[in-house]
Amino acid sequence: MNDSEPPSSTEQDSSDNWLRRLGRSLGGAPRNREDLLATLRQAESDELIDRDARWMIEGVLEVAETQVRDIMIPRGQMVVIEADADLHAVVNTVVESGHSRFPVIGESRDEVIGTLLAKDLLRYIRAAGLDSEAGFDVRSGMHPAVFVPESKRLNVLLKEFRSSRNHMAVVVDEYGGVAGLVTIEDVLEQIVGEIDDEYDEAEGAYILRQDDERYLVRALTPVEEFNRYFGSEFSDEEFDTVGGLVTHAFGRLPSRGESVSIDPFNFTVQRADSRRVQTLQVVLVDTAESED
Repeated sequence: MNDSEPPSSTEQDSSDNWLRRLGRSLGGAPRNREDLLATLRQAESDELIDRDARWMIEGVLEVAETQVRDIMIPRGQMVVIEADADLHAVVNTVVESGHSRFPVIGESRDEVIGTLLAKDLLRYIRAAGLDSEAGFDVRSGMHPAVFVPESKRLNVLLKEFRSSRNHMAVVVDEYGGVAGLVTIEDVLEQIVGEIDDEYDEAEGAYILRQDDERYLVRALTPVEEFNRYFGSEFSDEEFDTVGGLVTHAFGRLPSRGESVSIDPFNFTVQRADSRRVQTLQVVLVDTAESED
């Protein structure tokens, strides 16, 4: 159809019908954030948008109100590389963690002196070889570290990440101490939900063993599956998933880094956004105590 031709009556009726449905769903312009969220829920109910679309729009709204401290990886959970580490130690850290960027530290975690990229390490190994210990120096291959305050809003941080093409920042508290770490993936997950890659957890697996005491568990793991794996006896009548069980134990939606004990386990939130828990670290408390 030529662009100058008027739409057919069928096309016009379809367009008018869609606009009428949208107008009925909106019921007038939203006056505040609560009205807008209610409008989105109504639009989903009217099948104008699906659930994932609503979650993403809500995520965009929340990014403007969320601070870095709400989503950062806590200091104690940061995977770091020591500036004086030898080549094999650095390679082991990179391979075992599966990350692509690492803070480089001096005397302690409060002394972040740079950032090491895994791709730069690979370039060095390709050029010099894995056995070239003598010429290896972490400092010579690192990039300047980027520091952001805990209070920075995520929408501002995302804009900075995009403009600088930097994907990781060290989070500092009001006293200048290192509080944690934040990546562009952490920010994007607030919009689109958890982003899994081949290093997050084994595909399709609910539970991943880290060592004799520690396990990574998806929050969506059915309680029945958790009981079968660990030999526990949690009831699956009230909660279908481990995430629901843990959230109930907190009495609220927990944030990343928070822990709660449900005998005989200690659950630490590894990943979470403002809507749901995503990944938990589970420690067998009895085993840990017996070795202390």
